[in-house]
Amino acid sequence: MRHPARQRRLLASLAECGQQTPIVVVAAEDQADRYVVIDGDKRITALQQLGRDKVEAVVWPMKEAEAIVLDRCLRLSEHETALEQGWLLAQMEQRFGYSLEELARRFDRSVRWVSRRLALVELLPETIQQQVREGQISAQVAMKFLVPAARQSLEDCQRMAAIFAEHHCDTREAGQLYAAWRRGSAAIRQRILDDPALFFKTQRQAQEPAPPGAGAELIRDLEMVAAIVNRAHRRLAGAAAVELDEPQRLAARQQIERIERQLQRLNEKLLPEQAPHVESSTTHHDSGAARAGSGQARDRAGAGDIASVHTQSSALELHHRAGVATPGESRTLSATDPGAFREVQGEFGASP
Repeated sequence: MRHPARQRRLLASLAECGQQTPIVVVAAEDQADRYVVIDGDKRITALQQLGRDKVEAVVWPMKEAEAIVLDRCLRLSEHETALEQGWLLAQMEQRFGYSLEELARRFDRSVRWVSRRLALVELLPETIQQQVREGQISAQVAMKFLVPAARQSLEDCQRMAAIFAEHHCDTREAGQLYAAWRRGSAAIRQRILDDPALFFKTQRQAQEPAPPGAGAELIRDLEMVAAIVNRAHRRLAGAAAVELDEPQRLAARQQIERIERQLQRLNEKLLPEQAPHVESSTTHHDSGAARAGSGQARDRAGAGDIASVHTQSSALELHHRAGVATPGESRTLSATDPGAFREVQGEFGASP
């Protein structure tokens, strides 16, 4: 794989400082004085671009197949944590006198990458490093949150590390606590560190979605019903309507009638909410003689309205089935005509 940015850095490093790390080769099995490159193709390419005709190499005393397997095993072995990399970089810096720039060049990394891992070793006390070493705190959490906390307050950093270890905080939870600590005043910081369990409980409650009310659920269900009806209407408006045979048309009409009845019952359950307003407007000048039976009167009126609506629906259904146009219409409506469904939908809104 080609990485142009890394290749440019390698090219600049070779041009300025020369080759820092030898390539790995093994002796060719069928050719004398020839070698097979196991690791270092990018360095060879960069040296050729610079016009160099020599390359430093180390020869592994093994066959090519064994060298390939060993090289892959080294590459695919478990990756070091950031803290382990920090320990290695600190040894290279202290024992061999490498600068940050030299370490970055040697490991083909940025100076920022080197400095962040060195900070893990240089800023964090040994007790926190031991917690990271034992797996109580992840190296990522230590690098992202404990290191900047240590720059502000070493005491708060140690208390924060103890909280992370005790509550087994992942990166998200540790980030929430650190962000609240960083934004808070001295008093708020103290309360967070004194009672972290309360802080985490508050965070969990804030993230839990509020349960939807019954009214919201009803509206959502009706929206789903409307969406399904729209989908059925689109299917009838297309070529699929032509493929319906007579039994299928009859079954569809029966389902539509069943849906109409169910929607009408839902509509009736919503009517009592508006009944007091209707009664107030219609009986404002009443002498009050009929108030004792007003509840039964409303019930009977509602039944009359239902009968009226049912009569209109049945008449409209008969017109549709018989193919007779209703007054004001200029053509006969079929069961699959979208206009027929528009009339049925309009009837629901007119019935109350």
